[in-house]
Amino acid sequence: MKDELKPIKRSKQLAPLSREHHDGLLFAWKIKQGIDNHTPAERMRKYALWFWRHHMKPHFYQEEKILAPYLPDDNPMKKRLKEEHDHIRELVLGLDDETGSDKRHLIILSDLLNHHIRFEERELFPFLEKLLTPEQLDKVFSELEQHPVSCGEYQDDFWVKKKNET
Repeated sequence: MKDELKPIKRSKQLAPLSREHHDGLLFAWKIKQGIDNHTPAERMRKYALWFWRHHMKPHFYQEEKILAPYLPDDNPMKKRLKEEHDHIRELVLGLDDETGSDKRHLIILSDLLNHHIRFEERELFPFLEKLLTPEQLDKVFSELEQHPVSCGEYQDDFWVKKKNET
């Protein structure tokens, strides 16, 4: 019998980041759907750049400036967080040149973001919830409230397969 994934119970203080992670997983899913629907790479590239500006970039700020300082400098999860954020940044910045606007580049970006979010939800956040005191978690929550991430709706729903498409 296959192991079932159980929902993760997140502390209320880190719940805002988990909700933003849901948006990131949705981004990755939308890119995959766009690929399956044979959406032109340029349409998905525009979406990825919009999502970077309005969601990923401010979310990375939260994690790097608010959460990461609580981790010891020699902690491997802190190193992984930074390295994966840097790699995702490079992939997004690569979308600005012509070679970065192909579908393969977008698939790599969506896969990396998906794996990165799973790492944070399954390993990093549970570690922080055990490491930090309730007072520290409350301070994190307070700082997150001062730097909210709200990206709104993207207008081009390229991920939706239209009825007249085959």
